[in-house]
Amino acid sequence: MREIYLGIDVGTTGLRAGFYLADGNCIGYGTSALTLSRPSLTWAEQDPSDWMSAMEIAVKSGLSEYGIQPEEVVSMAVASTCCSVILCNRKGNPLRNCIMWMDVRAADEQDEILEKTGERLSAEWMPAKLLWLKRHETDLYNRAEVICECQDYLTYKLTGLWSVNINTACNWGYDADKEAFPAWFYEKIGLADAMERFPSERVYRVGDPIGPLTPAAANRLGLSEKTLVSQGGVDASIGILGMGVSGPGTVALMTGTSNLAMLLTKEPLFRESTINTGPHHLYPGYYTSVRGQLSSSAILKWFRDEICKAAEEPDFYERMEEEAAKIPPGSEGLLVLDYWQGNRQPFYDPRVRGMIYGFSLGHTRAHLYRALMEGISYGTCNLLRQFTRSGGEIRNVHISGGSAASRLYLQMQADVCGLTFRVPEDRQSVSKGAAICAAKAAGVFQTLEDGTKTMVRFSEVFEPDLSRHRTYEEIFLQYEALYPELKDWMHDTTRAAGGI
Repeated sequence: MREIYLGIDVGTTGLRAGFYLADGNCIGYGTSALTLSRPSLTWAEQDPSDWMSAMEIAVKSGLSEYGIQPEEVVSMAVASTCCSVILCNRKGNPLRNCIMWMDVRAADEQDEILEKTGERLSAEWMPAKLLWLKRHETDLYNRAEVICECQDYLTYKLTGLWSVNINTACNWGYDADKEAFPAWFYEKIGLADAMERFPSERVYRVGDPIGPLTPAAANRLGLSEKTLVSQGGVDASIGILGMGVSGPGTVALMTGTSNLAMLLTKEPLFRESTINTGPHHLYPGYYTSVRGQLSSSAILKWFRDEICKAAEEPDFYERMEEEAAKIPPGSEGLLVLDYWQGNRQPFYDPRVRGMIYGFSLGHTRAHLYRALMEGISYGTCNLLRQFTRSGGEIRNVHISGGSAASRLYLQMQADVCGLTFRVPEDRQSVSKGAAICAAKAAGVFQTLEDGTKTMVRFSEVFEPDLSRHRTYEEIFLQYEALYPELKDWMHDTTRAAGGI
């Protein structure tokens, strides 16, 4: 009988279930869509009950399509979005929709936290969102018996155990060395009562065994009650494992609706806040220094759906890339600022917005599509420059996610950043990373590092073209100058036009 390790990737608009052998070979995937609602321009919500429904569809379809017997699935782990906040009772019944990670309604609360504590947190993160909920939905906030994120909510649904994990809880301030949340911080911002409702009676590290599936969860997913649930974590962080990164010097770049660049370091590189620096987020002994880009492929999807009205055209992206590849670097004068949902880092500014400069009557949609790709690439380059300017060393980049399927985009990223980009053979690094967690918990590997070295292989390498890099470097300097030049104007315009 085969021994199979199930890695679940709960994304923003879809869920993927990957079935893996211990050597890293993927038997196949099951998938299911998720629906995102937008009650307001910068808000984003999801019904938590959809996650288990999507998991059921994806797992059962994978079992059926690939002839997998339930008892063959030895263990499983879930990777999920981070900073997706849930209020619920002790039985796991949500009191409202989940406020998703990309929701930046808590901009005022972000400012208030900075003023009261000196901690520069994102409006996306748990503390700012909880402050918003306490202020604007007081009754629901007071009724909540458990305050958690998507990751720990799903752990409860699968095992019947409430817990937190240090991979996501670090964003709420959990210190793995002190084994505690920062009481001073929550007291200062008026959320001491929230800290009491975090499900911290159990705390797990990535790859820890948690327990078997409950009979109800096993029956719903079509799996055995003996299937072990392992601790996963943030989708991007678990993707580090699936990208084969196990030490310093290599950036793990997770692309998708947003981009995250992650670098393993012995000391934290960034000091905007003190409560969520780590360590031991993923690998023991390492900090995971992170820089994030709020909007990436979401911008290209916006272009397809809203500008071109081509959501139903299956080959839209392929046709656009073929056209855009004929346009020279720089898109003949177009420059895009990628702040469609604001800026996460380095500015933590939810009040700025995207911008396209340089239109002429001679520009085509191919120019615009390439300019959007270049703008996203400049934003990514800006993330990487933050690492090196803070003392981090970057030798190369391992990239995965949806954007890693585009050869034009991969070469453009290498050219803009001036770095070598390596692409894993299995580009679904989140589900593979979750499978590595599952295999480690089952005792196949002694450490997560052993799992990444065994289960991850690489398919392609993209080297930068030095001539194109020089061209892009000059444009990048103009991109970099936009925020300090236009910040105040953008804030005033956003307010005046009712943009937030």
